Amino acid sequence: MTAKPQRLVFGEELVALGEANERIVVLDADVCSSTQTKLFKARFPGRFFTFGIAEANMVSAAAGFAASGCIPVVSTFALFIALRAGDQVRAQVAYAGANVKLVGGYAGLSDYADGASHQSVEDIAVMRAIPNMTVIAPSDITETRMALRAAIAHDGPVFLRLSREAVTEDYGPDHPFAIGKGIAVREGTDVTIVATGTLVPCALRAAGLLNAGGVSARVIDMHTIKPLDEELLVRAARDTGALVTVEEHSVLGGLGSAVCEALCARVPVPVLRCGIPDRFGESGSYAEILTRAGLDDTSICSAALRAVEMKRP
Repeated sequence: MTAKPQRLVFGEELVALGEANERIVVLDADVCSSTQTKLFKARFPGRFFTFGIAEANMVSAAAGFAASGCIPVVSTFALFIALRAGDQVRAQVAYAGANVKLVGGYAGLSDYADGASHQSVEDIAVMRAIPNMTVIAPSDITETRMALRAAIAHDGPVFLRLSREAVTEDYGPDHPFAIGKGIAVREGTDVTIVATGTLVPCALRAAGLLNAGGVSARVIDMHTIKPLDEELLVRAARDTGALVTVEEHSVLGGLGSAVCEALCARVPVPVLRCGIPDRFGESGSYAEILTRAGLDDTSICSAALRAVEMKRP
């Protein structure tokens, strides 16, 4: 199956959207070769603005562009949008309801070579706690394109979380993507695995391992973390009685926390969280550091078996 870096999928789709909508402008923090916004720069140099490593200033300018009727797409590493420019994101974009699209690349542990200083393990927690902010983490090539289109069409602030790594094309053109609506991509009756971002394929592989051992696992692609599709989760909790969440993010404040918050008052079932423990990232090969964080097929499978054992008799 052909794979393509998720950032390249984003860059190519951004150019296509720019062709169709001249209101789109792109703001970059001196990382356009990394995030692939260089493709937009080459095609529309008059609508591309470089701010250097001044992310806070860039987000402030984006709010001004939005106030003038443009659709600004702010692009840098996820860590720097969520934390370095956090004050401006909160006060000038979210509080104002500004129509700014914040694209955080190199998210999670995917910037494996640069280590903890550049790895974003807390961005979902920060962004989903900010009022008015929509948070999306697409999984494959098709969903990345659809998520960007949906973000541009959405009236209001959006945080789009992207990986440095390659993704495959797992979904077809009829993929039913909609902001706030998760998708059951595999049915099952014993346990539900709720995954987001580029770990959805890993969750599907874990479900295959479980099935081979006689455990029927449902898999939900929860591409939108905020607003969360609570009704889909409630149905899954009632149908299967146990859930496992999978995310390339801290276990604190991300998808796992959101799922627990949604279910605790309505359908209190066992929920185990697969994610990065309460620590910073580290350097190493991508596969190696994911495995050390428990984000591999076998670890997810083991968590699902534990969740099944915790179900009420």
